[in-house]
Amino acid sequence: MTHENGGSPAPEKKIWMTLTGLPLTFRLDWPFHKSTSGADFWVLHGDIRLENSADLHAPVAVNLSATVREVMPSLEPKDAEAPVINALRKEVDRRQIEFLKSGKLLPVAFSSRHYDFRRAKWVFGKATDEVIAEFLERKVYWQTRLTAEKRVRIADPAEAQYLETTASHLLEVAARLVAAEGLIRIEAEWAEATPSLMSQADRFESAMRQATDELEKKHAFERG
Repeated sequence: MTHENGGSPAPEKKIWMTLTGLPLTFRLDWPFHKSTSGADFWVLHGDIRLENSADLHAPVAVNLSATVREVMPSLEPKDAEAPVINALRKEVDRRQIEFLKSGKLLPVAFSSRHYDFRRAKWVFGKATDEVIAEFLERKVYWQTRLTAEKRVRIADPAEAQYLETTASHLLEVAARLVAAEGLIRIEAEWAEATPSLMSQADRFESAMRQATDELEKKHAFERG
């Protein structure tokens, strides 16, 4: 399987990082279907898996509002996958999604709060360069650590949308990591982890444990 932009194969297993440091994979059961409850929205079922964990996952039902449906070019994966995944990642960032070994189906609103109608663009929260740099380090580390892939795409439009920046700016920040710390090597829009990056496993796994613990504490408190 090759990437739509060519150059390198697309990974069989793509790791999607959250800003809090959690490596996730998504299974989305396309296509969207009209709600059978009579409500005016479309539904897409899926499952979010917390990688590097003991089979923790979260089954979700993404409920797309009619308002947002109007601004979508289509409900096909080529148009809808990135904003759906980014909306779900943002819910994980906000600690609204709980990962369990046998979780119950969680409805997640995919609504106008993720879309700026005035600027006609998706908005998931603008990240600073410092946050982007940390995100890219984690992305390259976990994609390398959890899959057989050696090259990780940096100029990914879906990631640019999630961080509210551009693919070219992601490359600029990645280039600074190369110059300042030598943690990655870059060729075109792809990065490869150096031994220096992979030797920092404690840092990345500590961030994941902390984020997981905070999620568990929040949901345990809510359950009373």
